[in-house]
Amino acid sequence: MKSFKPLSVIAPKVSVAVLGSGSWATALVKILTDSRVHVHWYVRNPQQAQIIKTTFKNPSYLTSVKFRPRKITISTDINEVVSCCDWIILAIPSVFLVSELKRINQPIDEKIIVSGIKGILPESKLIVGDHLNQYFKLPWEQFIVISGPSHAEEVALERLSYLTLSSENRVNSELLQQMMNTSYLKIKISKDVIGSEYAATLKNIYAVASGIAHGLNYGDNFQSVLISNSIREMKRFIKKVSPIKRNINETAYLGDLLVTSYSIFSRNRRFGNMIGRGYSVKNTQLEMNMIAEGYYATASIYNLSKSLGVRTPIIDAVYEVLYKQKNSKKSFNRLTKKLD
Repeated sequence: MKSFKPLSVIAPKVSVAVLGSGSWATALVKILTDSRVHVHWYVRNPQQAQIIKTTFKNPSYLTSVKFRPRKITISTDINEVVSCCDWIILAIPSVFLVSELKRINQPIDEKIIVSGIKGILPESKLIVGDHLNQYFKLPWEQFIVISGPSHAEEVALERLSYLTLSSENRVNSELLQQMMNTSYLKIKISKDVIGSEYAATLKNIYAVASGIAHGLNYGDNFQSVLISNSIREMKRFIKKVSPIKRNINETAYLGDLLVTSYSIFSRNRRFGNMIGRGYSVKNTQLEMNMIAEGYYATASIYNLSKSLGVRTPIIDAVYEVLYKQKNSKKSFNRLTKKLD
């Protein structure tokens, strides 16, 4: 692995917390500490936390990454971490986020909350920004979305990656841009908060579809048609929930969709591939031992698309296979007749 070279811009002196200890949380801690930011890191599992404290490596994810001892403070107490930081970066899988937020016993409406989560919260059926705004009274100006295309594994390898920071407050986005200032990242800023969040959620469902198709032995020709239709379906859906002007071909939308659908690092594609090969959902989840956000997002997005009256044949097909236990081969055969 090549060693990173800090860029000339020095990160601002702010107190930053990262909540979560999976691969993306680990990658975010690496980015921030490489940019000379001290990170207060909430790791729920005591054994995992202790190993990080003694080895400065995460024993479960991105194990090649070694952190600078003076740049991280590990804690298993979420309130201890939240209380000492003005910036809170959420990197907990969407299926667990609500239960973790309930553990926080102090107001968070005056903090800057950054979401690195790519999914719908099952309890409220909301994207993270909407949930924080409705249940925690967090102003939209204090919320930022991190979107790709960027896999944690490639960040760990310091391969050039691109991120988009979306917020209604450009000053906050620019501060975070400085805090993530490393030579292996290029970061742009956007105002499309809702569109970026939904795109990050939808692309996981389409990656599951891509994986199912691969498991069913559909080839590259079909994959190109599937992804072409996916970006148009994404455009229809996002336009319905947030009708502002956006270029769906930008990296936060199309780019993130492409890498999640094609990359060997994509857990959603891997999840779909196993389903297409005949594994049950339960067995797939047990074998992967990782969270595939696309599985959980499918049900919520399917129901929302129906209530909004959006035509989503790809999402419908994935929903049939995952939640109605329909035969994947038959469902995708029907889907092929709806694509163009």
